[in-house]
Amino acid sequence: MARSSNKTTLLFNLALMLSFLLIASVVESRSVLGRAAASTPECVSVHGVVTGDTCTAVEKQFNLTANDFKAINPNLDCDKLFVAVASTEMQQREAQQCQLRKISTSKPSHRMRSKGGVTEIWDPEEDQFQCAGFAPMRDTIQTNSLSLPKFFSAPRLVYIEQGRGVMGVSYPGCPETYHNDQQFSRDRGQGQRGMSGDQHQKVHRIRRGDVIAVPAGAAHWCYNDGNEELIAVSVLDLNNQANQLDQNLRGFMLAGGQSRHGQERHERASRRYAGQSERSHEETFQNIFRGFDEELMAEAFNVPRETVRRMRQDSNRGLIVKCREEMRIMSPDQEEEQSESSPRNGLEETFCNMKIKQNIELQREADVYTKQGGRINIANQQKLPILQFIDMSAERGHLMPNALYTPHWSMTDNRVVYALRGELNAQVVDERGNTIMNERVRQGDMFVIPQFYATLMRAGNNGFEWVSFKSSSQPMKSPMAGSISVMRAMPIDVISNAYQISPREAEQLKMNRDRQSMLLSPTRTSS
Repeated sequence: MARSSNKTTLLFNLALMLSFLLIASVVESRSVLGRAAASTPECVSVHGVVTGDTCTAVEKQFNLTANDFKAINPNLDCDKLFVAVASTEMQQREAQQCQLRKISTSKPSHRMRSKGGVTEIWDPEEDQFQCAGFAPMRDTIQTNSLSLPKFFSAPRLVYIEQGRGVMGVSYPGCPETYHNDQQFSRDRGQGQRGMSGDQHQKVHRIRRGDVIAVPAGAAHWCYNDGNEELIAVSVLDLNNQANQLDQNLRGFMLAGGQSRHGQERHERASRRYAGQSERSHEETFQNIFRGFDEELMAEAFNVPRETVRRMRQDSNRGLIVKCREEMRIMSPDQEEEQSESSPRNGLEETFCNMKIKQNIELQREADVYTKQGGRINIANQQKLPILQFIDMSAERGHLMPNALYTPHWSMTDNRVVYALRGELNAQVVDERGNTIMNERVRQGDMFVIPQFYATLMRAGNNGFEWVSFKSSSQPMKSPMAGSISVMRAMPIDVISNAYQISPREAEQLKMNRDRQSMLLSPTRTSS
């Protein structure tokens, strides 16, 4: 279920207090002399607050004056009434978000083409993504192309599916620890002078298999300096406490941006709460500098107005631009970057130099390994301390042909699974015992496994590889079969009586997967 902030909880409580408005009928009494006396409001019924109610609307509905309405509702704050009602309905929707009847594999619903690549977005309004609070994306960056600086309203966890490049994540107030004293000049025909060097915050060499953590509000960019397309799959946790706005996907561009009159004009399918207008994906991912006054910006940056005009324009370049020439970004050598994989306890790290990435591709660093079952590599807060800050984690898995991922449920998190290679039969069961998913998963598919929902997965004849993103920095599963399962933890007599089977059968149920934990080797051929 979606997590709620303390602010929302307070508003919800306020809504409960305001859920009934006293309504009066004005009874006129007359004096013995026949003169009309002052009208006295008398309470004869109550009115339940509904969407769109305001004090003025209720007054008109029941033919009351403002003074009469206040007299019988002395403790009511009309300014807070609308906010409280909206909060109540938001809480009710959140309580219904995970009432899923069916989970299906999902493909991107929106494609935003740029001069330097493509950004694909899964629809966050889809029921399963609503349940998990996730907004998945996939960026394909061409060679010598730059994914422009941007920030999001929620934390972002990125997995590099293909390629290599350089990535920067900027933190306010942190020092510029990278210094380049070499002189360089880039004549753009503007008569620019050669510059004496550059200094900037740390940049990171990224490659296939890397998981990168980007906190909410942190500006970041990515440059592909490799010889193939760089493909980055990412998930934003819109329910994260760092996002105090709403569950809309909000991308704030610091350069470029989507054209307001572009061809990709897709409206959202539904509204988040009453009174919110429908939003297209082109209403976000806009250049935020366009909203500022040109003269004020020129003064703030102390630059000519022509420079400000270039900052504000998008030129229909989109989110990813093709660079005119190869960029010369100062970054560590590959050997230095690999040496960072040595164990860290995180205690000596400050926020400014905190490690933001971990590679989960290598077989020799697998956390779970079964020779005929497969392997799992995990990135959690112990291995990558910054994940505790954004409260997310990732898992990279490889199932051998026809092997099984033991039936289990997640005790701590929602998960979204992205298929990298191969095929998988995935089954998900809810608390009613209903099979809400039983589908074949193929490369490029994505699906959600809600917290506590039981799941069982079996690889196809060619195996299966995946990466999953989780809404907890310290995820925990409860397996139902294998050496660390709930069955193994129970006495034989409990199992025997629970399933009305013999003690011998109960022992087999408990011990037959004695030497395997999460990944189970096949005992029969996949159909």
